[in-house]
Amino acid sequence: MSTLYLDLAGGISGDMTVAALVDLGVPLDVLREALEAIGLAEVEIETVREQRHQIAGTRFLVRHRGGRKADGGVEHDPKRRAVARVTGSLPEHTHRPYRAIRALLERSALAPAVKEAAQRVFRVLAEAEGAVHGVAPDDVEFHEVGSWDAIADVVCTAAGLAHLGVGTVYCSPVPVGSGTTRTAHGAIPVPGPATLRLLQGFPVLQGPPAFERTTPTGAAILAALARPAPQPFAYTPERIGIGLGSADPPEVANLLRAVLVRTEAIPAGVTQETVELAAANLDDANPEWIGYAMERLLAVGALDVALLPLQMKKNRPGTQIQVLYPPALRDAVLSVLLSESTTLGVRFQSWERWVLPRRAHTVRTAWGEVAGKVAEFGGRARFAPEFEACRALALRHGVPLPEVYRAAQRAWEETESS
Repeated sequence: MSTLYLDLAGGISGDMTVAALVDLGVPLDVLREALEAIGLAEVEIETVREQRHQIAGTRFLVRHRGGRKADGGVEHDPKRRAVARVTGSLPEHTHRPYRAIRALLERSALAPAVKEAAQRVFRVLAEAEGAVHGVAPDDVEFHEVGSWDAIADVVCTAAGLAHLGVGTVYCSPVPVGSGTTRTAHGAIPVPGPATLRLLQGFPVLQGPPAFERTTPTGAAILAALARPAPQPFAYTPERIGIGLGSADPPEVANLLRAVLVRTEAIPAGVTQETVELAAANLDDANPEWIGYAMERLLAVGALDVALLPLQMKKNRPGTQIQVLYPPALRDAVLSVLLSESTTLGVRFQSWERWVLPRRAHTVRTAWGEVAGKVAEFGGRARFAPEFEACRALALRHGVPLPEVYRAAQRAWEETESS
C-alpha cells in the first residue's frame, strides 16, 4: 500500500482533494465509474489546468449534464464565489439529511473499500454537525455538504485513493483562515463550528488571509481518512499532484499538494501509529509530588511515564518528566502536569512509532492465575507477565516476586510446547 502526504499549503476542500488526486494520475474515467455506481450518472465532471501564483495545477469541476450546477450546489467557480462574497448571498442549496446520503451509499454499487471510506467521511461530518446543533447524527440536515457536488467530491476522493492504492494518509498542519463566511445558516466565524470540531487532534493554523481555507468537507476528509504527520516527518517524494482551489487570494497560493511518498518499510507483523510525547523540567518539586503525578498520568491513560535526572540552571538538580500518550489525550495529560506538578510549561512532540500487536493471555501457576500479554514477531511469540498480577500472588502467598515471574514464564512455555 502507498503512503500519501497532503501538504495543505492553501488549505483543503473536497474539490481541491479530488483535483490533486487527478493531478497525481487518477483517470477521470475511474471517478465517472464511481459516480455511476452511486447513481449520479447525470452529474458531469471535468478538470481544467490553471495557475495559482504562477504554480500550475488542476481544478476539479462538477456540473449537471443539462448545464445546471449539480442539484442546487455551488459551482466551483471563482466568479460565483466572488459575487457571493460581495453581495453576502449564496445560491440556493438542497437540504439533504445524513440518513438519505447514508442510504444512497449503502445501496450503491461502489467497491467495498470506496464505499466504506465515503461512509466514514459523511459519518464523522454528521457527528460533528449533530454535536454543533444539538441533534442526533441521523437528524442532521446537510446544506452545502448535501449538494450533489459535495457528494461527488467525497465519493471521488474515496475512489481516487483506492485507485492509487493509498493505505496511509498524513497531512501537514491545517490552515483554516480567518474572518467569517456565509452559509445557509447565515454568517459564521472561520473556521466554522463543525470544521473546528472535526479538526480536534490536528495541529491547526489560524490567521489571515480572511477566507475559509479549510471547508467542512475538507476537514471531514482529514478526520476520517488522514492523521497528522509526525514531526519531524522524513520521506522520499515520488509523485506530486497539485489541486487548485476556486479562490485566488494574493496572500497565499490556494493549492493542495498531494505527494505519494516512500517511507521506511514497516516489517511484517508490525503496526504503525502516531503518539505524542509531553515533557516538563522540574527543579522545585517535592519528589513525593512527582511520584503522585506519575500515578495520575497513568490513570488518565498515558502509555508510559519516565523520570530523568537533570542538572538545571544555577546547578540545581532536577527531574524531567516525560509522558507518552495517544494524541487524543493531550488535554488530559496537560491538565495533570499543570495541576499536579510545579511546571509552568509543557513541551509537545509528535512521534511515529512501530509496535508489535499484543493480546491478553492468562497462565496458571501453583499460586494462582497470572495475567499477561503475548506479542508475536517473525513467527515467534513471547509472554510478559503483568507486574501487578505477580505482585499480588507474591504478597498473598509470601513467596519472592522473581519466583512468581519464573513460574508464570514456565507455565507459558509449557502451554506453547503442548
